[in-house]
Amino acid sequence: MRVGLLLANQHPPSDPRADRFAETIEQVRLARTLGFDPVVFGQHFLINEFAMLQPAIAAARLAAEAGPMRLGITIYLLPLLNPVAVAEEVASLDIVTGGRFIFGVGLGYREVEDRAFGIEQGERVARLLDHLRVIKELWAGEAVTFESPHCRLIEARTALRPVQRPHPPVWVAANGDRAVERAAEIGDAWIINPHATVQTIARQMGLYRAALARAGKAFPTELPMMREIFVAETRAEAFRVARPHLETKYRAYVAWGQHRVLPADDDMTQAFDDLVRDRFILGAPAECAEAIHRCAAATGATTMVFRVHWPGMPHDAVARAMRLLADQVRPRLA
Repeated sequence: MRVGLLLANQHPPSDPRADRFAETIEQVRLARTLGFDPVVFGQHFLINEFAMLQPAIAAARLAAEAGPMRLGITIYLLPLLNPVAVAEEVASLDIVTGGRFIFGVGLGYREVEDRAFGIEQGERVARLLDHLRVIKELWAGEAVTFESPHCRLIEARTALRPVQRPHPPVWVAANGDRAVERAAEIGDAWIINPHATVQTIARQMGLYRAALARAGKAFPTELPMMREIFVAETRAEAFRVARPHLETKYRAYVAWGQHRVLPADDDMTQAFDDLVRDRFILGAPAECAEAIHRCAAATGATTMVFRVHWPGMPHDAVARAMRLLADQVRPRLA
């Protein structure tokens, strides 16, 4: 099993931005030393609760520190973005990383982002599909003709193509049932979200496998699963250190509407003591390893992508958790 990291790219607005990014650089160097793979970032726009760098800029800088680790953006909010800009940006990042870039895509869910980029209600899915098709055709060297209110191409080509052939792996984020089926239809893998309970995800894996079968596609050779995790010497210590920051992050998710894209029977608006059950992995190394085994057994995941850092958490606490994850949890996953 591969073990990677979803890096925190969001920090309290009052924090010095340059200092926090310097800590991110140190965390990537530590991840390389500890043997993590891959390292990924998310994307949002117009966030007020936290200050967030755009991930492509961060990834380009961090490629120099990553060494053999893969880097990825999981996810690009593809319906919001110009497909030509994304095609050339991702090709550039694949070149900069020596062919080790992961291209994650998803619909998004925040109305403020939709308004900012001129997306009307009901347009996200069609734009996701159109933009992904255009990007793949450009990467294949084809002459692309495409017209939308935001992009007009007439027999357009680009010589800038990714190192990986036919293209970097396309990981599709999905929360709702239909989105999980769509991930099977259009992606190389479903990147399983960190928000839903394992019970919900286990049920959705049936939908995913059935959609793969209908599409005539094999189960992916790499299936990534994201989880929130914090490892400490004891369960009580893990809760003490992680809870304030993880709780703040999930209050923001609810304010943004993340809970509305989960299945209706998966309630993310609960109090923290209820929210944590079957959803987050907090504890001592042995119990964290046991929870990870349950995740893999329920899904068939081959790569676990963990977030160990939430806005406001001190860097030394993050580094300790990374070391415990690498030294005391990962050996138990063999």
